[in-house]
Amino acid sequence: MPQIYCAIDTPDLARAVQLSQMVSSSGCGIKLGLEFFSAHGIKGVETIQSACPGIPIFLDLKFHDIPNTVAGAMRAIARLGVTYVNVHASGGREMMIAAKEALLKESEKIGLFPPKLIAVTVLTSLDDDNLKSVGQNGPVEHQAMRLALLAYECGLSGVVCSAHEIAMLRHRLGQDFVLMVPGIRPAGSSTGDQKRVMTPPEAMKAGASHLVIGRPITEADNPAEAARVILKSLEITSF
Repeated sequence: MPQIYCAIDTPDLARAVQLSQMVSSSGCGIKLGLEFFSAHGIKGVETIQSACPGIPIFLDLKFHDIPNTVAGAMRAIARLGVTYVNVHASGGREMMIAAKEALLKESEKIGLFPPKLIAVTVLTSLDDDNLKSVGQNGPVEHQAMRLALLAYECGLSGVVCSAHEIAMLRHRLGQDFVLMVPGIRPAGSSTGDQKRVMTPPEAMKAGASHLVIGRPITEADNPAEAARVILKSLEITSF
């Protein structure tokens, strides 16, 4: 299982295929998000899978709707055979349980290994003031812990969390609970629209399971080499 999922969020399918091939050769999985999926849908995911056989994919669509609607979406996603898919933990207990059950039942029905279901706690673009503006009292860390515990109780495989919540979640939820961590920036990189960031070695040392890294790799002159340099900093060479 790769330690890094490279965020490839572009509406340009040819570029997405090219980037996927580059970073997979370096030992990364890929994260496909809303920008890519809105442009190309399930056929786009299948195109990436055909171009990079066996590549681990985190399908980052952050489902958040009524339980029946999310369950229906999960039945469709199960047929893709991706490695990870996610929902918003703030969708609540019934939604998360319905999503998990739909993934498991549909995967069993079609004979595929089910994707691991993880839940977003608090987006890494949000801080205490942002939470307050939408009626959620901070600090961010308390909200992240509350939602991570809910996901754990619902039987999900893990959560998407900020690097700054890794240590407390790992301590509370154990070593087997997946912590998928975006907002990772190598030293010297721009933080962009992320407000709660950390370097790759710092995040892994804190206890992250997987790191999500986008622009520092995809916007590099040589994405494959940029990925290799980061992996080397983690003393990881392959998956």
